[in-house]
Amino acid sequence: MDLTELTTVLAELDGHVLTITLNRPERMNSFTNTMRAEFRQIWEYARETDDVHVIVLRGAGERAFSTGMDTREGTFISENVFSRRDPGIDLQPKHNGCWKPLVCAVHGMAAGGALYWLNEADIIVASDDAQFFDPHVSYGLVAALEPIGLAHRIPIGEVLRMVLLGLDERMSARRAYEIGFVSEIVPRHELWERADMLARRIAAKPAAAVQGSVRAIWESKDTGRTQALATGMSYTSLGNPIGKAQVVRSEVPTRDFEVR
Repeated sequence: MDLTELTTVLAELDGHVLTITLNRPERMNSFTNTMRAEFRQIWEYARETDDVHVIVLRGAGERAFSTGMDTREGTFISENVFSRRDPGIDLQPKHNGCWKPLVCAVHGMAAGGALYWLNEADIIVASDDAQFFDPHVSYGLVAALEPIGLAHRIPIGEVLRMVLLGLDERMSARRAYEIGFVSEIVPRHELWERADMLARRIAAKPAAAVQGSVRAIWESKDTGRTQALATGMSYTSLGNPIGKAQVVRSEVPTRDFEVR
């Protein structure tokens, strides 16, 4: 895949970190059918490229990380009811079999379909101006797909409040931090640098250990405790020999311990 041929995003691989920038600021980084197709390619590239250890996702422009689907263009839904699928699946790494960690750097508005990315992020860093909301019901649309994913990572009461109030209320970065949706808040001018620093710390660790951990933890949410533990044990058996060998071969950087 040639990363320079992408039209709706900018993508750069540097030092095992793949940085993706949503690049439709004139439309507040809303997604289109073209962006969906490009993300399918991106996840395949990241999944199959060993040099990619971590992915950072961020949004261009000052106003928004993303406001979801581009309402001017809409999105493709099959006329055959038995062939219909959630269009947002194309935007999600885990649904596309990519178990490389995803760090999202969120500023400004993150609305509606933007949750497709955030719901499958491993770490979300927000700037102090970030606002989260879901406008579906305000436009007479059922809010189901994005909030169902969101309900797997924050309290259901918070999800329902966001859904039912629609455009009448926005969740602040502070509230998102209080409920564990985002892991930290930084000033806007520090956001991209902070996300990049976290990604590079992760990327310096053995890739097999990181990916096995991400997959085991996420898949545990789709099954019962006993089966999740059994699957987790199989992943340690598969991944530990590879991960230990990667420690021997790699230079482990010395870092100051940081408490957050």
